[in-house]
Amino acid sequence: MSHEEFPTENPAVVTCGLPYANGDLHVGHLRTYVGGDVFARSLRKLGQETAFVSGSDMHGTPVAVNAEEQGVDPEEFALEWHERYEAAFPRFNVDFDNYGHTHDATNTELTQDIVRALDDGGHVYEKAIMVAYDPDADQYLPDRYVEGTCPYCGAKARGDECDEGCQRHLEPGEVEDPVSTVTGNPAEYRERTHKFFRVSAFQEYLQEFIDRLEGTANARNQPREWIEGELQDWCITRDLDWGIDYPDDATESGDDAEDDLVLYVWVDAPIEYVSSTKQYTERVGADAYDWEETWTESGEIVHVIGRDIIQHHTVFWPAMLRGAGYEEPRAVMASGFVTLGGKGFSTSRNRAVWADEYLDEGFHPDLLRYYITTNGGFQQDVDFSWEKFRERVNGELVGTVGNFVYRSLLFAYRNYEGTPDGTVSDEVENRIEGAVSDFGQAVNDYDLKALGETAASLARFGNEYIQRNEPWKLTDDDPDAAAQVIYDCVQLAKAVAVLFYPLGPEKAERLWADVGPADEDVAEVGLD
Repeated sequence: MSHEEFPTENPAVVTCGLPYANGDLHVGHLRTYVGGDVFARSLRKLGQETAFVSGSDMHGTPVAVNAEEQGVDPEEFALEWHERYEAAFPRFNVDFDNYGHTHDATNTELTQDIVRALDDGGHVYEKAIMVAYDPDADQYLPDRYVEGTCPYCGAKARGDECDEGCQRHLEPGEVEDPVSTVTGNPAEYRERTHKFFRVSAFQEYLQEFIDRLEGTANARNQPREWIEGELQDWCITRDLDWGIDYPDDATESGDDAEDDLVLYVWVDAPIEYVSSTKQYTERVGADAYDWEETWTESGEIVHVIGRDIIQHHTVFWPAMLRGAGYEEPRAVMASGFVTLGGKGFSTSRNRAVWADEYLDEGFHPDLLRYYITTNGGFQQDVDFSWEKFRERVNGELVGTVGNFVYRSLLFAYRNYEGTPDGTVSDEVENRIEGAVSDFGQAVNDYDLKALGETAASLARFGNEYIQRNEPWKLTDDDPDAAAQVIYDCVQLAKAVAVLFYPLGPEKAERLWADVGPADEDVAEVGLD
């Protein structure tokens, strides 16, 4: 990792937080995946070697609980959702280089290898803790099998996180007044031996890491409370049948109880980023993209996630990478929440604008991509509104970008049957170069809103330029001046197409088909 401005000589990987394979995708989810796709495409436009990867999170209690409710095997349940996600993302022009899942052989093997490395390095130990237990069901209650009260803010909480309150990650045994979700009866705490990762040993490293971390301000600032306070070790096993087994050869304890333990979902979930990158290399070859160089030598690693999982990506995950000898993330981009009528989107509570419903209504995916990318800063909470969606699409995409492109190309076609001969004027060349510079700065600032506005801003200038010069009045009196204006406008349209591509790839490609290949003036500024 270089911390030099993009583009760098190192390979980059952009990852998106894994969707739980247990429910339909909604617009709130898409904000992160579209954001990751926009950023990956933008890096490539700057000339940065980039892989864009993710996968479905197949493990954990959310999947196990929902599979039980439907009376099906967790693997069957999760694979069905995985296949739906795999088909859904391309429909929104989210183009992963590799989209895997956490239950495949690659991730299982790599996860156990990393856990072995942590254990061999002395970073894992055993400890007896109090775990919720349902005596009626005769089973331990990991994570979402138990609910109760958050010990930090007093809100209703799941066993692994305070999802309705402070959003804090909760360790086994922390939730107060535990109730079993299996029977609905009060649970009790019983002693149980589990595996712990020595996160506390990495406190000094994490304090230095967070100071050099790039990305959104919330991802850099929110973890400081944990990193600068009393950092707690992390329980990395669960009493659950569904998940990746704790590797038998990673310990010499001989405790039979470990045969019943699987790794906590947040151990194997981020490792899927590495596994998915590895699968991409296996498909295209190391000469095209080398996953080992990226993850173990000098990669530019950028994580694009939701705000609710900042702690996992800025505390636990970099400590795991450090302990296992991998590269640390260069940046974490954490999105704000998307609300609907002031309330958060929720799959479990059926409160959302669903992805399939958006497409079924006949709306183009690039319209949504533009709206959710430019409607507020990436880290800000935004309230989804169909009225605001209509205003942004009609006012900016149709009224500004579409209007400029239509006027310019129609005039060029009617009067010149294409682009007239010429060279770009100094004014327009400088404006295009300025837009390209703004584009590059927005990428390096991890500012998707500013990145997305570069094309609209350039089109806004184009509308002003064509209106100021009025080529329709010059065609008879000064045909050379008219041709110069329209030549300039076609070059502006080409630049708009290039700058708009990360947000609206399908619409940009259609525009590109109309304006033809980029000429030298646009290519010189490094975006062709």
